[in-house]
Amino acid sequence: MINDQTKTNGFILSSVSLGFSTFACLISCIIFLIIIYHLYHNHVKREDKITVVICGHIYLVLLIYSSILISMNIRAILGDLYNQSFNSSWCIFSGYLVLVLLGMLYMMFVNQAFYRLIRVVYYRNRWFQSLKLYIVLPFIEIIILTVILLCVAIPLNAVTYLPNDYFCYATFTNIPGILSVASIVYMGPFCCILFIYIHITRFIHQQGNIQTLVVKQRQSRDLLITQRILIIVSLLLILGIPGMTLIFMFIITGEEHPILARIAFFPVSASQMGLSVALLFSIPQLKKIVLNLRTINTVMPVNQTARGTVQMRTITGTQ
Repeated sequence: MINDQTKTNGFILSSVSLGFSTFACLISCIIFLIIIYHLYHNHVKREDKITVVICGHIYLVLLIYSSILISMNIRAILGDLYNQSFNSSWCIFSGYLVLVLLGMLYMMFVNQAFYRLIRVVYYRNRWFQSLKLYIVLPFIEIIILTVILLCVAIPLNAVTYLPNDYFCYATFTNIPGILSVASIVYMGPFCCILFIYIHITRFIHQQGNIQTLVVKQRQSRDLLITQRILIIVSLLLILGIPGMTLIFMFIITGEEHPILARIAFFPVSASQMGLSVALLFSIPQLKKIVLNLRTINTVMPVNQTARGTVQMRTITGTQ
């Protein structure tokens, strides 16, 4: 049993995390719907469609992931208030689903980094610049990730019900299970993202002195976008650091904090909220879409007012 102070701290962590996850869910939902609207009505330039589609995938995963986190935080709060147990097969399934979605979130950023690598370094390869490829790729990745994750996590019994937190997740006391899961959903994809952006940055700096002015301007723009995306990569790093730190602390000390999972999820919720906003300002194509929507909403009432004025003048003139 945990004491009252620990339970109060857990309640506060879950409440704040619930607020962060709710904000991320709302922002992700709004921007995802805006992206779908612009793609459906062909308001996106052809050369920008792949970038926008990848952003749409990221926001869709963020939307689903934040929704699951909202459910987990609500269960934790209800458990603190009413000491209600939520141990069930659905709880175990949701625990695995959170891991799959977290891995998919990182894979979406791997796809974004890969496309930028092709666009900047291997721009002559047209096959890897196909829109259909980036539409189908997430479906292939989620199948592969789910199969690998389940093949590793289920035999190790990685996901269990956490009685102090009232939800199911990978238990930190199962060292082989948690390290295997962390390698698949966090460390592997993050290393890929970091390697790709380092390679892009080095390539741009190496090519800076031997290119034409037009190419230099384009590469300068690509470098600026890459630097902005590295801020997002930093948020992805922050997302996993607390959990990995707590794992190694448990390995060294052998002591598990009663609300270890909630402590680990708190920065995850904060980073998720930051990602939903930072991505909007880091990708020029996405920012332009949102600004254009605001411009359309502003211009339409003005046009309607102008047409109304012309019609009134016409009626007055005929009288």
